[in-house]
Amino acid sequence: MTRGAPIDDINEDTLIVKKPETHAAGIKAVVVALDRGIAQAGVARTARSLLRLNQRDGTDCPGCAWPESQGHRKTAEFCENGAKAVAEESTLRAVTPDFWAEHSIAELETKTEYWLGNQGRITHPVVIRPGDTHYSQISWDDAFELIGEHIRASVPDRTVFYTSGRTANESAFLYQLFARSIGTNNLPDCSNMCHESSGSALNPTIGIGKGTVSLEDIHQAELIFVVGQNPGTNHPRMLSALAECKDNGGKIVAVNPLPEAGLFNFRDPQTPAGVIGKGVDLADEFLQIKVGADLALFQALGHLLLEEEARVPGSVVDHAFIAENTDGIDAYRAARKTINWEETEAATGLSRLQIATVAEMMVASKATIICWALGLTQQPHSVNTLKEIINLLLLQGNFGKPGAGACPVRGHSNVQGDRTMGVWEKPQEWMLAALDKEFGIEAPRVHGLDSVDTVEAFENDDVDVFVSMGGNFALACSDTVALEAAMKRVGLTVHVSTKPNRSHVCHGQTSLILPTLGRTDTDDKHPSGRQVLSVEDSMSVVRTTQGRLEPISEHMLAEPVIIARMASATLGEDHAVDWRAMAEDYDLIRDRISRVLPGFEDFNKRLKTKNGFVLPNPPRDTRSFKTDIGLARFTVSPLEYLTPPEGHLILQTIRSHDQYNTTFYGLDDRYRGISNGRRVILINADDAVQMGFKDRDLVDVISTFKGEERRADSFRLVVYPTPRGCAAAYFPEANALMHRELVARESNTPGYKAMAVRFVARAEEDVPQLS
Repeated sequence: MTRGAPIDDINEDTLIVKKPETHAAGIKAVVVALDRGIAQAGVARTARSLLRLNQRDGTDCPGCAWPESQGHRKTAEFCENGAKAVAEESTLRAVTPDFWAEHSIAELETKTEYWLGNQGRITHPVVIRPGDTHYSQISWDDAFELIGEHIRASVPDRTVFYTSGRTANESAFLYQLFARSIGTNNLPDCSNMCHESSGSALNPTIGIGKGTVSLEDIHQAELIFVVGQNPGTNHPRMLSALAECKDNGGKIVAVNPLPEAGLFNFRDPQTPAGVIGKGVDLADEFLQIKVGADLALFQALGHLLLEEEARVPGSVVDHAFIAENTDGIDAYRAARKTINWEETEAATGLSRLQIATVAEMMVASKATIICWALGLTQQPHSVNTLKEIINLLLLQGNFGKPGAGACPVRGHSNVQGDRTMGVWEKPQEWMLAALDKEFGIEAPRVHGLDSVDTVEAFENDDVDVFVSMGGNFALACSDTVALEAAMKRVGLTVHVSTKPNRSHVCHGQTSLILPTLGRTDTDDKHPSGRQVLSVEDSMSVVRTTQGRLEPISEHMLAEPVIIARMASATLGEDHAVDWRAMAEDYDLIRDRISRVLPGFEDFNKRLKTKNGFVLPNPPRDTRSFKTDIGLARFTVSPLEYLTPPEGHLILQTIRSHDQYNTTFYGLDDRYRGISNGRRVILINADDAVQMGFKDRDLVDVISTFKGEERRADSFRLVVYPTPRGCAAAYFPEANALMHRELVARESNTPGYKAMAVRFVARAEEDVPQLS
């Protein structure tokens, strides 16, 4: 039986803390997944959506970007958090015009993202104008005309087009085409905030900004590193792949500041062992590293590998591969010749013996994969850290052979596809020229704003129109307090959304919320009939996605239709681009893509094959590296790690198990033993004592950067097995502590894993109560 939207909001006073779990998934995951689905959508709707999830000719999960098997697929080809994502989208809870009439902006501003997101699907387009206290219904025609008026009244560089990774390939392609037809490259996206550092490191070193492995490589690897990543929560289906690697004799090294359950034991509920609670022990070695010390670790491993090669020539280094395919080995060898072990141990919190043990595992492995996620990409020296990973992989020739390569594990489904489709503020000339030729436009060549640049532009009042295709920009970005205030000064904000979120209540002087179809919804109101979209997963496989659920409102429009109608209302029906035709038949979009983007030739035909198709990947396919010198690069970086000022800790942000990005499915972070609350700081017991606090003390948190402070009030300290000098808090509650200039060099990614914080005791009576 479905349950209505929550009436009460989060009450942090009911926080529950238990002992953390030491295993992930199991029968509990199945029970939770089904309960959330039935509560939101009912039995029949839940069954229909889940049985098609990640199946051929089915719906691609709107959660993470982990790939599907090219061979046999299970009947239940989804994880607990994928099921939660589908439940949120297929919900029967409806946010109608009556909801907006009942709740003023002043009231909605007091609500948390948990409460807002759980109200349900938005059913009608709504608007709020200067002086209004509530959103009210608006017709689609009037909404598009309002958008066109505002964009035409401004100049291109004062218009910003943001997108989240949920957007399908066809939508993303139209979106960037719309922006460039207007005359701007202001195309920030969520990749700027997560894996931008990966692309900044991979492109100059191996000639491609993507990973170089397939799912089959994960199964075949002799050794896999899982670094700065919590797959049990963020990519649970990855656990099955790691378990298969173990079954094939592979070994796994987990490198992470927190002892996450998913890094240890995996109980697959689709296997007998998982059902009876035995599971598979995953990590052969766990290196509990200090936040921001991964570069020091990888340099130490490089030193040890070269030391062993010197002791036993030919035992470690792939000299033939290096001679034929790389540049810079001599400088790298010289840089790694010596090491200060005392400093390395202090920086990492690891012993020399621990690091040496892992180095021995690398020496023994003939096929190594290194996986990483946001734990490595959101620090000032992230790009150099990732370049050190590439150094290690190059040293042993771990490219272009089975079971080996680099594996940045992307987060949101199709975040990689959005970039492939051209959603990027720094487009390359070849793509702009191809767009000009195909569509008869004149795309701008000046680089645009990324996400951090956009935050600055907001604060400097340099934005007139902000269009968001999905996502929750106000809550996802740094400098939260200043950003929200600045967004309210913008002339027009437009949000193409499925559910209410924080950005809707931190709106511009005029604001539109446009309800769109989700992945699970049928898209069949077209002259040519039901439409199919496509996505690209973390391993460059392009496949179809199509929903089969009846939308809960006839007033929702598909994203390609919304984009096309925005473009027509702005640029006119006689524009060089035939927007209407592409919105009516997505095959026409794919035909255009096939003539613009390499690797998409015969797009429509290849998309209809059994498993879709795999995009070209020179390092993986041919052991070739399309850098500016035609060779892979060894690089040399100085030793760098994070050291907190006196009286401070280094704070990293993390997700709850009941969360995906800024969406809160619930309030149960059960693997860490925390439920009913989110404003917590995980802190080492000795650090708490040294700073004059104890478990469960209530504090205000103050961050320091460049002499400036940011403050976030009312957090509970929770003693937890974190490394000394390190703490953790949930994203996005801790975003208010992030100075927007604290970023990764080169990539400009926010430094969410690098905040220096201290605590101030807060009296219980000072805690503000939610309404």
